[in-house]
Amino acid sequence: MKRLFFLILVWIRLCAIGCGQSPPVPVLIIHDVTVIDATGAPAQPHRTVIVHDGRIEQIASSAHGMGGKFPGVHVDGSGKYLIPGLWDMHVHMVFGTWFPQGKEIALPLFIANGVTGVRDMGGELDVLQQWRKEITSGTLIGPRMVISGPMLDGPQPRFPSSIAIKTPADGRRAVGDLKHRGADFIKLQSLIPRDAVFAIADEARKRHISFVGHVPDSVRASEASKAGQKSFEHLIGIFEGSSPLEDEFLKGAKNETKFLSSYDPARASELFALLAKNHTWQCPTLVWEQGGNLIDEASFAQDSRAKYVPAYWKEVTWKRFRDEIAHEFNTDDLATRKRFVQKELEVVNAMHRAGVPFLAGTDTPPGVYVFPGFSLHEELQRFVAAGFTPMEALQTATLNPAQFLGMEDRLGTIEKGKLADLVLLEANPLDDIRNTQKIAAVIVNGRYWSRADLDKMLAGVETAAQN
Repeated sequence: MKRLFFLILVWIRLCAIGCGQSPPVPVLIIHDVTVIDATGAPAQPHRTVIVHDGRIEQIASSAHGMGGKFPGVHVDGSGKYLIPGLWDMHVHMVFGTWFPQGKEIALPLFIANGVTGVRDMGGELDVLQQWRKEITSGTLIGPRMVISGPMLDGPQPRFPSSIAIKTPADGRRAVGDLKHRGADFIKLQSLIPRDAVFAIADEARKRHISFVGHVPDSVRASEASKAGQKSFEHLIGIFEGSSPLEDEFLKGAKNETKFLSSYDPARASELFALLAKNHTWQCPTLVWEQGGNLIDEASFAQDSRAKYVPAYWKEVTWKRFRDEIAHEFNTDDLATRKRFVQKELEVVNAMHRAGVPFLAGTDTPPGVYVFPGFSLHEELQRFVAAGFTPMEALQTATLNPAQFLGMEDRLGTIEKGKLADLVLLEANPLDDIRNTQKIAAVIVNGRYWSRADLDKMLAGVETAAQN
């Protein structure tokens, strides 16, 4: 009670010094809500959640009447469900000049979809760091960010926001430079020479910075895991390492027909046990894997989300990717690719049962038709299709990212003292994971956006996209 009285005094003082302007309300109270805290515990109905100064101040039974007379913003949570804010653990927000208007398009789309945190896996470091400062200061709406800066790739990088790596010395130099510039981690691409990969791993270990990304074409997944790579993206290296043709695949002679025909469950089991032992996280970007493999069947014609996408993304960058996928990567027939997409789900399930940890990520927006914010919800549905329970799928975007990032003391679950990144839903995601899309409100660092606020945000994105 003393704490409550103190908060009331704080609120009164803020009102007194408002100088004629409406002061920010320091307290948010959500009444009679069902809390799904993402720890794995059962849902907690009829709870009152009090948020003060960006943190969860209290969670109590609504029967106690807690917060009923407390000054602040009161939200009726009856019939609604509160989950932690979601993380998309594979995005590219400033990908050279390939996706202009990221600030006006991607950032608000994340928030409007309840994505309160992102791991940027390759972009312009200075720009992203400036955005992060503006978001932290409250002058820009956007998610929390962890940032790699430019990706490390081979002598001739394929993508913007990349650093060319020809030699081990190049790799060591790049790690040191990025660490000095404030990058949070190092992102690897596919074409790095073998000796440079291990130099990067060694330098990252010496400088206490993690490295993640593609398993480079020159090394085995088992070698990357043993070298300390913290996460693998897109299931790269997994099918190669599950086949007796791995040596052949390392030379570049691989396709999905060979992956399917040579898949060896015994070799796969051995690899998965190693990944689990080394705690090598997987971010399989399943929605992108499905979309890329089945791009023949994709179209904007019936997709209501297309209105949020600038013409340049559709007509230039996504067209470039689509053409490349159709002519260079999708060399197998459509039926084979459909079987491969299904096999990926089976492999993800097998890794999950083996104890390999997973993260939800989408590769938006370079993933063609992968929409910032929206597609993260599809990713959760793909995890359920792979055999995860709805709670396990939810954890890939809440608890697991917090654990991966070493932020579990602050984020990832709904518990007293944690940062108030929350999503209020109209229906129970544990009954149907698709209910994560039924968003009634979003809270980021204690700041509350109602459904009406989110709709205005989306209207602003639509206008920006059309302009």
